[in-house]
Amino acid sequence: MLKKAAHAKVRRADGRRVAVVASRYNSRYVNSMLRAAKAELAKAKVAVEVVRVPGAFEIPAVASALAKRLAKPVDAILCLGVILRGETTHAEHVGQAVTAALAQLQVEHSLPVIHEVLLLENREQAAKRCLDTRHNRGIEAARTAVEMTGVMRRLGV
Repeated sequence: MLKKAAHAKVRRADGRRVAVVASRYNSRYVNSMLRAAKAELAKAKVAVEVVRVPGAFEIPAVASALAKRLAKPVDAILCLGVILRGETTHAEHVGQAVTAALAQLQVEHSLPVIHEVLLLENREQAAKRCLDTRHNRGIEAARTAVEMTGVMRRLGV
């Protein structure tokens, strides 16, 4: 059951930096999530850096580079992509590889890495999760990033 994106009070996160790594593949859906995430982060007064990559499989490499970067460190990395299942198991393999890499990355760097790389069955599911403003996963991802930057600051990380 798809839950409506909660209309919670916007948390302020002045001075925090969030990098967004977004796939260009399935751009209709990803661009919608990106717009929603950027709008939500702007409400929270978060500095946003967007890096576009060809597809979902390339997201972890860029997220890793951002996590290691010393010149302009980030407080969180938000990853956006849409993988649609096809007739082979390729989508499943890509989804599993991305998930494992992003989980490892956040543990290794004690850095919130928000995983919104969706593995979906079809375009109908993608439309419900990415194009519908009531359920847009970009909004939820941005809210999670803001909340996690606060959690990490309270922990002194």
